[in-house]
Order: sequence, then C-alpha cells, then structure tokens
Amino acid sequence: MAKTLKDYFEHGIAAYAQDLREGRVTAVAAVKACLARIEAYPKLDAFQVVDGDRALKAAKAIDALLASGIDLGPLMGVPIGVKDIIALEGLPTTNGSQMKSEHLTGPEGTIMHRLKAAGCIPIGKTKTVEFALGATGVNEARGTPWNPWDANTHRIPGGSSSGSAVATAAGLCGFALGTDTGGSVRIPACFTGLFGHKTTVGLWPTDGVFPLSPSLDSIGPLTRNAGDAALIHAVVTGSEVPMPARLEGLRLGRPTNFFFEDLDDQVAATVEAAIVALSAAGVEIVDIEIPEAAERARLFPAIVPPELIARLTPEAFEKARPNMDPVTADRAAHGLKVSAVEHLAAQYRRLELERIADARFAGLDGWISPTCPFVPMPVENLKHPEEAARGSLSSRNTQPANIFRLCSASLPIHQFGAALPVGLQLMCPQGEDARLLSISMALETVLGAGKAPDMSGFQA
Repeated sequence: MAKTLKDYFEHGIAAYAQDLREGRVTAVAAVKACLARIEAYPKLDAFQVVDGDRALKAAKAIDALLASGIDLGPLMGVPIGVKDIIALEGLPTTNGSQMKSEHLTGPEGTIMHRLKAAGCIPIGKTKTVEFALGATGVNEARGTPWNPWDANTHRIPGGSSSGSAVATAAGLCGFALGTDTGGSVRIPACFTGLFGHKTTVGLWPTDGVFPLSPSLDSIGPLTRNAGDAALIHAVVTGSEVPMPARLEGLRLGRPTNFFFEDLDDQVAATVEAAIVALSAAGVEIVDIEIPEAAERARLFPAIVPPELIARLTPEAFEKARPNMDPVTADRAAHGLKVSAVEHLAAQYRRLELERIADARFAGLDGWISPTCPFVPMPVENLKHPEEAARGSLSSRNTQPANIFRLCSASLPIHQFGAALPVGLQLMCPQGEDARLLSISMALETVLGAGKAPDMSGFQA
C-alpha cells in the first residue's frame, strides 16, 4: 500500500497559519512534506528546478523567528512555487526555453522581495510554456507538466503557468506564482481545479519578470481558494485583507454573446448549475451584451507577438527558432509580420476598449462566464488539426479581460457534477482587485472551493 503523504495546505493557507502558530506543524515539516510529494510524484514534472536545501534552511530560520516571538504575517512559513519567468536569486531562469534569455528577465525583483520579507519559502521554479506564450500548457522544448486530474492520460494543464498550477493542485507547495497576459493564470487554474487571480496590470510590480507583453502582463497567484488569494494580495500590495462581500444585492452580468458560445456539454451544464445555485442564493444575474469581446482575436496577435519579438530581437529569435516549441515559435513569428501602424492602431483601440468596458459595468458588480470552453483534453489530441484548433481556443474567454485591462479570477466549479475541472470566470473593472476577491469569497460560500484531485494513481 502506498504511503499517505501529508498535504498541509489541503484546507488553505489560513488553516496552515493557525496550525503553525499553535504548534501543530513547523515550517520545516511543511517544506519536507512538499519536497516528499515532489519526489513521490515525478510524473507531474511540475518543477524546472527544486531548491530543497535552501528551502529547508529558510524553514529552520522561520521556525526560529516564530519561536522568538517574531511573526512576519499570514504567509510566514508557506512554501511557494515560482513560475520560471520570474527571477529568483540563486536559481537559473530559463523562461521555458533553450534560448539563453535570463538577461532579459533581469535580477530578482520587487515581488519576490516582498514575499520573502513576508516569510514565504521558495522551493523551486515551476515549468512554463516557452516565453509564457501559450494557453494549453504544452512545451516541447522543456517538457509539459502532467495534469493531476488524470493519472492515466496526459491532459493539458493549461498555460502558460502550467507548472505553478500543477504544483499547487497536487499539494507540492502552498501556492504558486503565475503570470497572466492572455489568461495564463486563469486557464491553468480552470484546467487543474484551482482559484486563479489575474491582477490589474500595474498593480503588482513586474520588475524581475520576463516581459512577454508589457502592455498586458500581470502577475497573480494560483491557490486552493479565494481566501488564500486575498491574503496574498494584501501582503503584496500592503493593503487590508479583503473580506467576503454580501451575496444579497450582488448583480452580475451574464454576457449573451461570445463567452457562452461553442461550449462542451460538460462545461455548459456545470456552469449553468453553478449560476442557478448563485441565483438561488440571492445573486441577481443580469443578461448583458459585450460585442467588443470578439475583437480579442484581432487585437491580441497585433499586440503581444510584436512586443515579444522586440524584446528577443528578430535576429536572436530566428537563431533560436529551430530549437523552440513549434507552436510557440509560429505564434511568436507572427510578430515579424505586424507593421508599426497595425501595432499602434491595436494599442489605440485597446485604450478605447478600456473606456467602453468600464461603461458596461454600470449598475453591475462584475461579469461572469465560463473560464474555458472545454475541459482539459489529452495532449495527444493536439496532434490532430481539428483538436489543435480547438485547443487554441483555451484563451478565447480569458483574453477579453486582458484587452479590456480588467482584473479577473477563475473559480473552480467541477463540484457541480463535472468529471474534470471546469472554471467560472469573474471579471471586475480595472483596479477593483480587492472587490473582485471579496465577491469571489462570497461566491465560494455557495460554489465551494473545489475538491482536490486524487493523487493515489501518481504514487509508485
């Protein structure tokens, strides 16, 4: 019989923090448990590099501080995963590529300084899609993490924060950092049954993070529940911890166009059941139209690939292209074809859409939609053109929030009957991240925080 491996974060960060302060667990024990799970589940391939020795040294220091009466706050002693486009002192940054690009990411930045000061313990760098440009989570250059929801079939984990999602869902860390340019936090959160917070652009500092698209890049956490994300947000921004909103009186817009089109039956049924439950709990669901959402298909390729190519330089990209993931390389290469006029026109339209989107929130607390139009498909399916085309739609419902400069979250709702993870996306106006998290925590009282995957099939 396989040995049961302890998951100290099964019930979230707040529960662990209480156990830590009441002496039921130590930071050393938590780090050892995470490292044991990483070793026991090698099939997951969530980490690019594990930094076990330094993590244990840091954990010992945290325990000593706590014993001496020094409390660094709610994230103290939490082992975390760091997406491998975020610089972490003492560890290499590959940006998911074979191309030498660490110099483009730069040294460790503000986000890691703040989390370390709060007592977080990095245990390693998590895998990512190459240069964070990809929604399925597949990376042929450095390997694709295994979605923990199916031990028998390699299913897409979602990207580009693939390793961060897999690590958090499988209990390999307390939470993990991701980045979101077109859905790269929310998509993997959706496909692995987690809560994912896409922050408003500019709210969390992005120095020390590979700049895929400075116009759209943001950092955000992948967590077990919305309450964990609220704690992290408060620590990073130096603000008060958001409290759950009142369900009574909440008005959420349900788009009648675009977001609910072409859904898998399993997704459609699960999202509908979740919306019915919210309505029964007193949330008012209002039909709205957001015709501008469809513009993401034109604007995103005109903004992101050119910004990536500009950062890599065309010469360096062409030299590295033969060794790149072919799908990522093709998407990036589009940036070579975009004219300066086309790029600037897209940027001007993006600014117009920000104002239009703000106006469409009038009288509403947020918008809701399915996060992704389908459940995680087998990686093998992407070899077939029709399925590959379907897979490319992973980001269809998430990109509009980036183009509109909104803050957004994906909440797990597979507990409403789906066999594989399904996400409900919540979108709020830019800058209203605290309100987004407050609403998310309120919705979670109805929806639940999502059940964890059964890991027994992964253990040798």
